[in-house]
Amino acid sequence: MYHEPSLRMLRETFRKCRIQTLLLDPAAPLDPRIDMGLSKLLGVNTPRQSVLEWVSPVQQNTVYRLTDSFRRRYLFFLLPEEAGNQAVLLIGPYLPRELPEQKLLELAEQLNLPAQYSKELEEYYGNLPVLSEDSHLFALLDSYEEQLWGNKRPSEVLDLEWDAKEHTIQSEAEALEPERTAWNMQMIEERYNFENDLMTAVEHGQLHKAEILFSSLTTERFEQRTTDPIRNLKNYCVIMNTLLRKSAERGGVHPTYLDSMSSSYARKIEGASSMDQLETLMPEMFRSYCRLVRKHSMRTYSSTIQKTILMIDSDLSVPLSLSSLAKALNISAGYLSDLFRREVGQTLTEFINRKRVERAKQLLSTTQLQIQTVAQHCGFLDVQYFSKTFKKYALMTPREFRQSSR
Repeated sequence: MYHEPSLRMLRETFRKCRIQTLLLDPAAPLDPRIDMGLSKLLGVNTPRQSVLEWVSPVQQNTVYRLTDSFRRRYLFFLLPEEAGNQAVLLIGPYLPRELPEQKLLELAEQLNLPAQYSKELEEYYGNLPVLSEDSHLFALLDSYEEQLWGNKRPSEVLDLEWDAKEHTIQSEAEALEPERTAWNMQMIEERYNFENDLMTAVEHGQLHKAEILFSSLTTERFEQRTTDPIRNLKNYCVIMNTLLRKSAERGGVHPTYLDSMSSSYARKIEGASSMDQLETLMPEMFRSYCRLVRKHSMRTYSSTIQKTILMIDSDLSVPLSLSSLAKALNISAGYLSDLFRREVGQTLTEFINRKRVERAKQLLSTTQLQIQTVAQHCGFLDVQYFSKTFKKYALMTPREFRQSSR
């Protein structure tokens, strides 16, 4: 198929965002994977419907958005026919917005679902991705449709409702406990897989990947261990702070940097007094640890160079000559100079000056300190030399930088 490479990329992107995609025969009975096992768990009996029973005929160049009786959404459209075979690409299920607990209970009541399944429902909906209308994934899908259909692509999505009145629910006595246990195991595995994906993204400083994964997270995903929702979320934030710290350490960040950030977030978590504060704090932690890996990862450096960089970062205001650092490490200056250039890709002096200029930029833009005081804090005893070095790396004088940053 001429569009197969693009289709593979599209499906892989949705998979990484934890959104299911399936290729379906429009006339065949629906794939049982379509609702990720919920019907089987709840004992929901439905006719073996096909896509054609949702809409017949399925039109070319048309994107359908189906909302079912469980308030889940699916997107589907017909792919170009190849060798007489037709296939539908189905994306979902997903939620357009997070479903609060009270709304979930009301939904269960409307569908006559037994009360004993409330925990499973919370777990299931907590694992469903949230895909808002402004998601970048819709822009990606739009680009794929443009490639697929050109100027014939639809200008809007056709909405469908699937009010499955044929649903019948098994009684409590008919509920299959082995199925229920297996499903619970699957949901727990899903949560752990999600957390492992996030940890891997942080370990490699993949900020964009972490953002994508986190965008699909709902508060329902968090295990409810107490009756206090704020305490529950605090507990989860504490756990995530620990996991993120360990992931960043695996990413090559020295504990010196990690301890300060971890302690800071521990205080912020305990000081939070609302769900909104905690829900904002969670993605902030992911971003901060990712940036820490990007900025301070030393996984490719030898222990000698790691110690050198730590000594430099610990205090930029003190003299940091090649000879003094080599003496502190009990190695020769020539060996340290060659090793540093080979591993870091720049001379030790260049590295120190860049660090000092970055520190100076921070002080110039966030404080009212005099320029000579800033120079001293950054290890420059001569103001003229400081200005000359600053201009070399920042392409403007310290005074010009301060004016431009306001």
